[in-house]
Amino acid sequence: MLKKMAKGAFFLAIAFAAAPGFAQVLGPDAAACRPGAGQSAVLVSVNGFKERTGRIRVQLYRANDEFLARGRYLQRIDLPVSGGAGPMRFCVNAPAPGRYAIAVRHDVDGNGSSGWNDGAGFSRNPSLSLTRLRPNVNAVAIDVGRGVTPVNVVLNYRFGLSIHPVRG
Repeated sequence: MLKKMAKGAFFLAIAFAAAPGFAQVLGPDAAACRPGAGQSAVLVSVNGFKERTGRIRVQLYRANDEFLARGRYLQRIDLPVSGGAGPMRFCVNAPAPGRYAIAVRHDVDGNGSSGWNDGAGFSRNPSLSLTRLRPNVNAVAIDVGRGVTPVNVVLNYRFGLSIHPVRG
């Protein structure tokens, strides 16, 4: 009986993973977010795409004065934006339990340069403005333990003179 239930659960998991709208876990560290992996990892769900074009970059920083400093990220995932709807999910391996911050950039046109139409987001989703594009590290710091720490990041874009998530 248990063997039959396990087999059914396996096929249900396969069907769920293949279902439309299911966001697979992306990135070279995807295995670190599997149950029982035993590593410190952050499962980042990126939501609120203005367009499904270009590239998405997810970076892990220590939550200290190196946050957003050029070249000081610990991990970086840079991939094309996937088509379809819903979030893109990334697994980012953390070196050890500790305090970290996630920064996400959506390069809408994929040209590799920051532009006015590009989007950005951070762990803990702080509000941004044209005068405050870089949040304080304390506003975005997350505690990562052993295992998987889920983090939801909502992208923000420029609309006129304000910066906010895409509305409805």
